[in-house]
Amino acid sequence: MSDPTPPAQRPVILPVNGTAPHFGAGTWLAPNCTVVGDVTTGRDCSIWFGAVVRGDVCAIRLGHTVNVQDGAVLHGTFEKTSLDIGNNASIGHNAIVHGCTVCDGALIGMGAVVMDRAVVGAGAVVAAGAVVLEGTQIGAGELWAGIPAKKIKQVGDELAHHLAATASRYKEYAGWFADEA
Repeated sequence: MSDPTPPAQRPVILPVNGTAPHFGAGTWLAPNCTVVGDVTTGRDCSIWFGAVVRGDVCAIRLGHTVNVQDGAVLHGTFEKTSLDIGNNASIGHNAIVHGCTVCDGALIGMGAVVMDRAVVGAGAVVAAGAVVLEGTQIGAGELWAGIPAKKIKQVGDELAHHLAATASRYKEYAGWFADEA
């Protein structure tokens, strides 16, 4: 039986070279997001409006309760890098996350760019608009900002508490839309 939902209200999900995306239980996809190729999500993830997750030239792995916010682009470099995002991580609006590792509980701020082979440690924050250069190593719980991004300080208790709640809040937000379906 065909899906009665008009095409404009469904996400674009495409296989590439015989490999289709796989989604964990409870994952919510916005109607106009695009997810293609070798992409695997854990449970309770959300991929928001206008986001593009392009596993056409590399593998992309998202842990559990990852949110990829509006307009973000996830990709990698052919035969060189893959993209791995840990549990409870947040990828901010219009961020570009390319061929790197984002560890558990990290946050990539709005409009930030994280390049190939960079590692963003657990609970770390890449500030809005920052550019993390190729191969940069960001330690656990560090706040980085600027162009190019540099360490500003350790994440304080208040921000750490806010970060810990972000992934669960996005799970709640996705539920609002799933309840309307």
